[in-house]
Amino acid sequence: MNRTSPTTPLTTSFDAREVWFVTGSQLLYGEETLRQVAEQSQQVVDGLSGLPVQVVWKPVLTDRDAILSLMLEANADDRVVGVIAWMHTFSPAKMWIRGLDALQKPLLHLHTQANVELPWSDIDFDFMNLNQAAHGDREFGYIQTRLGVPRTTVSGHVSDERVLARVETWQRAAAGLAEARSLKLARFGDNMRGVAVTEGDKTEAERIFGVQVNTWGVNELAAAVAAASDAEIDALVAEYVELYDVADELKPGAERHQSLRDAAAIEVGLRGFLEAGGFGAFTTNFEDLGDLKQLPGLAVQRLQAEGYGFGAEGDWKTALLTRVGNVMSAGLPGGVSLMEDYTYDLTPGNELILGAHMLEVSPSLTTAKPRLEIHPLGIGGKDDPVRLVFTADPGPAVVVSLADVRDRFRLVANVVENVTSPDLPKLPVGRAVWRPAPDFATSSECWLAAGGAHHTAMLTAVGIEAVAEFARLAEVELLVIDGETTTRGFERELRWNQAYHKLAQGF
Repeated sequence: MNRTSPTTPLTTSFDAREVWFVTGSQLLYGEETLRQVAEQSQQVVDGLSGLPVQVVWKPVLTDRDAILSLMLEANADDRVVGVIAWMHTFSPAKMWIRGLDALQKPLLHLHTQANVELPWSDIDFDFMNLNQAAHGDREFGYIQTRLGVPRTTVSGHVSDERVLARVETWQRAAAGLAEARSLKLARFGDNMRGVAVTEGDKTEAERIFGVQVNTWGVNELAAAVAAASDAEIDALVAEYVELYDVADELKPGAERHQSLRDAAAIEVGLRGFLEAGGFGAFTTNFEDLGDLKQLPGLAVQRLQAEGYGFGAEGDWKTALLTRVGNVMSAGLPGGVSLMEDYTYDLTPGNELILGAHMLEVSPSLTTAKPRLEIHPLGIGGKDDPVRLVFTADPGPAVVVSLADVRDRFRLVANVVENVTSPDLPKLPVGRAVWRPAPDFATSSECWLAAGGAHHTAMLTAVGIEAVAEFARLAEVELLVIDGETTTRGFERELRWNQAYHKLAQGF
């Protein structure tokens, strides 16, 4: 990758994203009624103005050609992550068939109305004629079901915080799907030899999610690292010293400072490679390090915290998940990181899971100041790597895996609670300690039954609702393990899902 190529800095904000708001009616009502429909639909949009993705009002739709034209326009506009539809009055649903059939962006059906309370003593037939979303939205719901249109339905007034929260969750998931559909993912080398779950059908992944997954020789990355200038390395080292609690042996002038400079060179080269190629996610593999002096640790941690997706040992599916998670989490406290279940505390009644990885857990999981250290690593055959050491903050989280189960992709998610960690003075890596819902035995038995991966994305900024919404929009199987899960019920769900997906795929 030529580092002089135009660069594409990563963005994780919603500033360039839009959701279009479309209102259905018909010409039968006349100009005065349609004027009121337009005014009241604009008021609904005003009620959605505080959401993270801008909601853009579109003129009222009254015929099938206008509907089709708008849906095609939405498809073609990269800023648009989804469409919200509301039938203010009665909009005969046959006029929506071509448009709904053509729409390729996520759809939210907002079942609402202009007023919160009814003016009971003043209601006349003119009022009924104008305010009949209860009527029109049922017609619209029917045609969506008849056509098999995937959508999210939210009912209630836009002044209701519950409604706004659900629309926001849909927006975040829609933005995550939009990112997946445009994502370029760079694999430096292949996946770890002999490992099953990090394999997967990359062609099918591009069909389902849109992500482009391709491989580059690690020495292309090593060449970019070698090209890092002293000035670039100096600036990055100064940033490390300012941001982190740097071990004395790594500080400028100390005996192991060169290792910190080597880590900084890796970050400069890796960042430049990703920006030049327009990549939003990447993988590395300790079995394929080429001319790199150390396994990338610090660079990977920092890039994840900035929003890049990452998977260790060539695990591109987790790299996809962490990038999508970062996009869905934009602007929220908390973070997203590669995670791996490592070992258990099986004290009866207080079972805990200790998660970590060799080096690459993201510091976005903590609000504390990480410590920058260097320690030996028994694999990889390279110099001792530099890494950030910390423990994830206590609080709610979700761990999610993506697996290829031969005839489809499957998301498995477990709702967990990160807890205050016991002292870990001899474990110099980023880590998290959590209690899984509903309990350790049920959680682990269900995860294993589902074939959930050992690599996960840990999300602390968004919850299971966002994960479920993303799965719905991407039309991908999701199995959730939470406080309501039982082993017997989960096993039944696995069997039902198997039958459903076989039927849904056809013969």
